[in-house]
Amino acid sequence: MTNKFIGYRHGQGSLYQLSGSSKMIFFILVSIAAMATYDTRFILALGLCSVILFRWAKIKWADISFAMTVVFLIALFNLLMVYLFSPSYGEEIYGAKTLLFAGWGRFYITSQEVFYLFNLILKYFCTVPLAILFLMTTHPSQFAASLNRIGLPYKLAYSVSLTLRYIPDVQEEFNMIKLSQEACGLELSKKANLISRIKGNLQIVIPLILGSLERIDTIATAMELRRFGKFKKRTWYQAQPATAKDWLVLALALLILLISIGLIFLNQGRFYNPWA
Repeated sequence: MTNKFIGYRHGQGSLYQLSGSSKMIFFILVSIAAMATYDTRFILALGLCSVILFRWAKIKWADISFAMTVVFLIALFNLLMVYLFSPSYGEEIYGAKTLLFAGWGRFYITSQEVFYLFNLILKYFCTVPLAILFLMTTHPSQFAASLNRIGLPYKLAYSVSLTLRYIPDVQEEFNMIKLSQEACGLELSKKANLISRIKGNLQIVIPLILGSLERIDTIATAMELRRFGKFKKRTWYQAQPATAKDWLVLALALLILLISIGLIFLNQGRFYNPWA
């Protein structure tokens, strides 16, 4: 059965050897660069680089297909809302109007609007894969050490680490309960209608969430009994010192950010206008 859980996977390669700090800073800077500009050429190049990084990390599409499907559905919903609230925003941005579909009333489709919406969805598939790649190649303890190194209190950093460790367990438990319910005759697969599947999944999710909250309280109590948080600082077993590869990654992230800022000046704004 294909593993659909998003979480750290042990692997070999340069991406796994990089420190959590450098990977996190790279993700933050590249995300800022992608969000700052609407230059289609630049965003598309970043998206292609994300695909290359997935192949470099030897992460298969089957491992992330479920997460990417959810992201795609969220992106489509966002595009629909953007269009419904402002169907002529593309014309205002690019200063041109090339009608593709007359529609009715204020709801018509132009090349400029399609181009703007295309840029929006590109941003999703430029930043979200990087986030998934970061989670799947970074050990939770390394991630916590990275957060603490850049200034986040170690209590919060440790909470993030516990969350990352626990999410795959919750996903796996949900899957096991779902399979057990189906074995008992409750149809939750695609054969059932949508309403029945939603009701059936809610019957699993709600008790699972309540049980998870109880476990969290137990873990917090156990940590308090062991005097966690007594000192202002702590050491990290999984912390890694920066290497030449880490500095190279940081330099690359800074270069990408500078290119994004440079394109804003070159295009005389955030938007690349092919109709200019």
